[in-house]
Amino acid sequence: MRFEKWQALGNDYLVVDARDLEFDLTPAAVRLLCDRHRGIGSDGVLELLPPDAEGFVARLRIHNPDGSEAELSGNGARQAVLYLHRSGWTDSAQFSIQTAAGEIRPTISSPTVCSLDMGRARTQSDNYPSGDADGRGTVRAGGRDWAFQHVAIGNPQCAIRVPDLTALEALDLPAIGPQIEHSALFPARTNISWWTPVGDGAIRARIFERGVGETLSSGTGACGAAIASVLLGGDSPVRVHLDGGELDVTVGDDLHVDLAGWAVPVHRGEVSAELLRELAAD
Repeated sequence: MRFEKWQALGNDYLVVDARDLEFDLTPAAVRLLCDRHRGIGSDGVLELLPPDAEGFVARLRIHNPDGSEAELSGNGARQAVLYLHRSGWTDSAQFSIQTAAGEIRPTISSPTVCSLDMGRARTQSDNYPSGDADGRGTVRAGGRDWAFQHVAIGNPQCAIRVPDLTALEALDLPAIGPQIEHSALFPARTNISWWTPVGDGAIRARIFERGVGETLSSGTGACGAAIASVLLGGDSPVRVHLDGGELDVTVGDDLHVDLAGWAVPVHRGEVSAELLRELAAD
């Protein structure tokens, strides 16, 4: 089994071509691959398959390190897009790929930078069934109530504004993140971003991803925070400062979203025969 490892703002994924796999990517196999001690180590696995409809270059499945499957990942999708271009799946700078969240349309501007047309976000969805049309609510975690903005942008986002950078940096995400992720308000769990304004057209955010935990960055998490900022009167485009770097999010009046940022390959390799046997057994 051959693979490449990519990263975007510290968010790292294994990229695999499904045609090269000798086993199914079961949840157990994904957990082993992502294990940083027993496997290769990553924040997830990007599985690329031939498309099952015309007009697409590939179909992308996004596997979280806990074995669950994500509808979409902004950082992961950029890595997959740039891998597809670099690996010869297409020589076009603009194309479409399939995801569980629907069609994603990237535009490649350099070997390491691309933008993604993320489609139109929604503030009401089945992922927050008790929410009103504005998507605003309150969730309890860490012994207090947090006002949040629900956003559906391919996957569920819970964006929480905090007063300032001091409050943001003081947050104990490993303690409060799981309580919000698994809140009964969100039947399919949720991703969480805590954010605060840091200047004209800029916010700072910290991320806790569903099925992952605290991460250096998240493309869809950055989108959720940026949308929440715009809904509160902030300017667009929004530069989102994350632990791993910066992403640019453009939010239209109709909540149409474009996400721009970089991704780079780290290394390529081949799984050992010993690990391959263990993966196949899983």
